[in-house]
Amino acid sequence: MEYNKGNVGKTLRPFRGVLKHKTAHCLEGALAAAFLMEQHGYPPLLLDLGSSDGLDHVCFLFRGPRGWGTVSMSRYPGLMGRAPVYRSVRDLAWSYCEPFVDATGAVRGYATFDLRELGGMEWALSHRHVWDIERALLENRHEPLRLTAAREQALRERYLAWRAEHPGAQPPKRFYADGARFW
Repeated sequence: MEYNKGNVGKTLRPFRGVLKHKTAHCLEGALAAAFLMEQHGYPPLLLDLGSSDGLDHVCFLFRGPRGWGTVSMSRYPGLMGRAPVYRSVRDLAWSYCEPFVDATGAVRGYATFDLRELGGMEWALSHRHVWDIERALLENRHEPLRLTAAREQALRERYLAWRAEHPGAQPPKRFYADGARFW
């Protein structure tokens, strides 16, 4: 599926809209994954990574036999999903800190959200309530998660140097220390 790059902040499609358009940004992808995985017995959980530049990243969160993992849609290889091998949600959220650092952003916190807490709200198939989900994620209390200023600056400089050498491209998964665990 292609990334819905032209419509971030303009569209928020439920599962049917994602299928129809065959594109998704991170929240649309997380909602589609939550709908599909719920059919296989997984609770509809989301992981929201809050950013310093206001461009949060949202993933479907699940627990596998060996730990926590995510299903995620992103135009950046480092922000794609994670294999279910992390012993805690916090450890999983930390795995996004390095790849999240770019020219403007860095992770500042994380929050989980269970879509079942929306009560009878039809989140999976209806357009009516998906914007309410975005608001709920933004209003949800985030646990702080922050790199040291020196580490963030070093990562930003490394990222910018890579981008200068590879204009128009994003660093591949192997660019990141934990890249082997990325899906």
